[in-house]
Amino acid sequence: MQRTWRCRFPLTFFGLTDDYMEHIYEQFFFLKYWGGWSLSEAYNLPIGLRDWFVKRLMRQLEDEKEAMDNGSRGGGGNTQTLGAHNQPSPPPHMMHMNRQDK
Repeated sequence: MQRTWRCRFPLTFFGLTDDYMEHIYEQFFFLKYWGGWSLSEAYNLPIGLRDWFVKRLMRQLEDEKEAMDNGSRGGGGNTQTLGAHNQPSPPPHMMHMNRQDK
């Protein structure tokens, strides 16, 4: 017996497509792997807020990568070596710890 459908819409009309669900699972993985979120936290976020966190985390990772790349290239001379003339002084309540009795 052949089955006939009463509704002529494709079956995906009544559910989410596989491509959409793949996109959602990618967001869950990204938030879990890079953001430290639990699956239930990511799952229960409203869609707009979840999208914002994903975009913001991507921007943060890109900024960190750029900073690391700049640092590995020398950073344009932004490095500084501490010496006697530019070393920070300890807080006043710790001054007695650094004194050397002669």
